[in-house]
Amino acid sequence: MMKRHAFLAACFAILSCSVSAATAAEGSAVNAPPKGLRVATAGHSFHVWMPALLKEMAAGAGITGHEIATVQGIGGSRVIQHWDLAGDKNKVKPVLEAGKADVLTLSPIYLPDPGIENFVTFGLQHNPALRVTIQEFWVPFDDPALWATRGKGVTIDRDTKTMEQLRAAHATYFEDMDKLVRELNTKAGKSAVFVVPVGQAVLALREKVIKGEAPGISKQSELFTDPLGHCRAHIMVLAAYCHFAVIYQRSPIGLPVPASLAKLPEAEKLNRLLQELAWQAATQHPLSGVKSAPGETPSRS
Repeated sequence: MMKRHAFLAACFAILSCSVSAATAAEGSAVNAPPKGLRVATAGHSFHVWMPALLKEMAAGAGITGHEIATVQGIGGSRVIQHWDLAGDKNKVKPVLEAGKADVLTLSPIYLPDPGIENFVTFGLQHNPALRVTIQEFWVPFDDPALWATRGKGVTIDRDTKTMEQLRAAHATYFEDMDKLVRELNTKAGKSAVFVVPVGQAVLALREKVIKGEAPGISKQSELFTDPLGHCRAHIMVLAAYCHFAVIYQRSPIGLPVPASLAKLPEAEKLNRLLQELAWQAATQHPLSGVKSAPGETPSRS
């Protein structure tokens, strides 16, 4: 009887070790960093700083092979201006034509903008696996009317803005961009275009500031450099985390503090908040392509 018990115990131990090893291997595969992607960007001053931050974040997540395929910047530009850029000045078209980009990031300002569809169609012709991301951003001047007229010489008191006012100012813009993305995917016959919900994340950050829950930030105006809405490091990092979440389909929570944030007050706590807000925005937006997995493991810190 004793020998039988000893035999059964030994078998159980071996089985347990095998199951544990298999589980560990499975977990390792699930949590392993994804393959680095080649990311091309065309945009304006609310967007062109993103690629460098995204590359820093990819490295912090242990992702190897991430490449900035190209960055094309035109101040205050519509996407059609990037499309129409002639000859050697156009950095994006040759990269797409050669199939040397896995992702193209755009940040449209005004609609309609035929340049968006032009890039989507052209890119998919040369790389059917290409993903195009659309950065929905924060409304300039916090006011669509001023935005439409380029509001020169105006003064904006952002510190008096309420969340009700901010949501109302952004609602139509968000709806129009979402509608456009759905239409583009219908024409493509698949999900090839995705929303990066930066604007929603910025509104969430401003709500935290209003409530006194944003580490190191006491006023909404501290997030911006001018009435138009050019942003400081807080929003730049938040936007890049949103892109990280959408492009790599994984949480940025747990990534190291970016260099541009490191010297700000309460940088560690602020960084964590920005990561959480970005992940929340990405997982809650139906067109981001991101889903939160139960019990998911944060990115490597």
